[in-house]
Amino acid sequence: MQEKKAWMMNGFIGILFVALLLAGTVFSFIQQQFLLGGICLILAVTLGSGITLVQPNQSIVVIFLGKYMGTIRREGIVVTIPFSVRRTISLRVRNFNSNRLKVNDVNGNPIEIAAVIVFKVVDAAKAVFDVDKYEQFVEIQSETAIRAVATKYPYDTFENVELTLRGNAEEVSNELTEELQDRLKVAGVEVIEARLTHLAYSTEIAQAMLQRQQASAIISARKQIVDGAVGMVQDAIERIEKEGIVDLDDERRVAMINNLLVAIVSDHGTQPVINTGSLYQ
Repeated sequence: MQEKKAWMMNGFIGILFVALLLAGTVFSFIQQQFLLGGICLILAVTLGSGITLVQPNQSIVVIFLGKYMGTIRREGIVVTIPFSVRRTISLRVRNFNSNRLKVNDVNGNPIEIAAVIVFKVVDAAKAVFDVDKYEQFVEIQSETAIRAVATKYPYDTFENVELTLRGNAEEVSNELTEELQDRLKVAGVEVIEARLTHLAYSTEIAQAMLQRQQASAIISARKQIVDGAVGMVQDAIERIEKEGIVDLDDERRVAMINNLLVAIVSDHGTQPVINTGSLYQ
């Protein structure tokens, strides 16, 4: 089904014709020309039945004797096919907030996810004839698309080596938009935007995952501290040897490296110990 333009004429001209026909009907009845008056009355009623009011950002689907005759998008008063069935379809941009869905991510972890879908009807004929109740169709297909996208990615990998639902919201939203557009084009609906509004672990594993996140953060921080400490110790040893401050053999070098690493990496302030003797005694 493809949308096409329905027959119509200017509504004000149609109203003028109806007024003239009604005036002719009254005049004919006064002149006792009942046949002419009856014809004028039938024409006035027939033409008047086609008068339609179209609001801004709305379209009228015209159906006559079970056949699709076209769509009216011109706002204002128009006259279309008499005695036709006319269905109003809104072309305004609308939001749909999905329910919080409980799904499993790619790793099998149960998560809660929800999204907001921004859409509008671009083909009124498809919205009316190709699907049954396109608003419900949008809701059901939106939830299905959200579930499909959520199962493709992990909630979080803790290593930042692949796309995740939490760390790549923009990429996930773009894929959700494309997934929805593929599903909703049959209904003549254009998806303008799809964004995640809620994302969290399910309550039964939320505490365990929080502990995992905390442990991962601690490990990452310690790794960064150790990397920095090694670089600082290496620079210090190289500078001491380059400037000839003191001659370091292997044992003394190991001892100095050990002391520097302990001082830098330790969580608490280190207590200095003054060695008044020799390292070899």
